[in-house]
Amino acid sequence: MSQTIAAPAPASSPARAIALFAVVATLVTVIAAGVLAMVFEGPGERRAVLLSAGVALGVQLLVFSGLRLAPRAHVIAAWGLGTLVRFAILFVYALVVVKALALPAAAALVSFVVCLFALTLLEPLFLRS
Repeated sequence: MSQTIAAPAPASSPARAIALFAVVATLVTVIAAGVLAMVFEGPGERRAVLLSAGVALGVQLLVFSGLRLAPRAHVIAAWGLGTLVRFAILFVYALVVVKALALPAAAALVSFVVCLFALTLLEPLFLRS
């Protein structure tokens, strides 16, 4: 009698795409934060860059996971909702978090937007099935 071995998950599985996106997104975020940390060298600016990059990465991972898990028929709606979520979080980050933590606004917001933008550009590469 022979035993059947289960085949690995297909390359296009949502979990695999999300995990791969997380790895690449983390790498891109580290690179972007490193470059931005060289630009923003003032007191507190590097802390603002690192915090902003981390928040942007977390937001993007959540939005991408929702987008990747959305039914194929609703991908455009999910993408639009993801864009609205990003803008809402940017708004809250700018008006609440930056002020509450007394972060240098330019460093915090530029870093947040640059990281979100870079990671948003990666999305299409990981949405193909």
